[in-house]
Amino acid sequence: MCGIVGLFLKDKSLEPRLGALLSEMLVSLTDRGPDSAGIAIYDGAAGKGRAKITIQSAAPAADFPGLEAELGKKIGTTVSSTVKSTHAVLDIPAGKLDEARTAIAELRPNVRVMGAGEAIEIYKEVGLPADVVKRFDLTKMAGSHGIGHTRMATESAVTTLGAHPFSTGPDQCLVHNGSLSNHNNLRRELIRDGMRFETENDTEVAAAYLSSKIAHGQNLGEALQSSLDDLDGFFTFVVGTKNGFGVVRDPIACKPAVMAETDQYVAFGSEYRALANLPGIEEARVWEPEPSTVYFWEH
Repeated sequence: MCGIVGLFLKDKSLEPRLGALLSEMLVSLTDRGPDSAGIAIYDGAAGKGRAKITIQSAAPAADFPGLEAELGKKIGTTVSSTVKSTHAVLDIPAGKLDEARTAIAELRPNVRVMGAGEAIEIYKEVGLPADVVKRFDLTKMAGSHGIGHTRMATESAVTTLGAHPFSTGPDQCLVHNGSLSNHNNLRRELIRDGMRFETENDTEVAAAYLSSKIAHGQNLGEALQSSLDDLDGFFTFVVGTKNGFGVVRDPIACKPAVMAETDQYVAFGSEYRALANLPGIEEARVWEPEPSTVYFWEH
């Protein structure tokens, strides 16, 4: 079933409230997916020439202490970090992103990378949305746009790695409501193309598909358009990139979705109740996104 939300801010004065608004939207859809929840926030706080890697550990007290110094020594630069419960955000030079990911796998084999890029932070865990929001203090986060997901697992285990969002490229992430029927074939093709996978979840395949298309020169809007030809099944995708926010539904569009737009924001929810408390929603243009239609906004 699952519940997905997204919020793309046009009005910079709302950016300090992004985490609070997005969290409230997500918690309102708890009964659509109580197994796990996650949020991706785009805030760009790493600074010019810097990048961030969000990592997760089932044993943070063992894995996180000393990692800054060890990683910095390994990649030859200064590394800082901010720890939030089972997650930590590492701040590194942007040019060291790939090197740092390789080094983390060597230094802490049990640590998993949730997402990486110049602007993105991803927090996701097993549990109710309200508990996940509280654990990571998400209501206090600022940013320009973000997406969230509350999950009811139907075809894979209830684990942190199986929770959404999935990120398979720099500053790219995706949440999904639905089920893909050709994800195993696509996974094999994408592995041959150099993509790596952490789970058996079909949503990770969708995320990797879009990352691959973007890596081969398409923008997000073009990649979403291509997905309508190449992905089989029932799906609604909400996708984030460093500057962009996109939505697409399959040709049948049986999964519920509603959108709203004002001069201040664009919002997405699996149900209208996720949007009901947004500022100025009474004056918003509200509509159901059309099947096989790409909606795409960019800063």
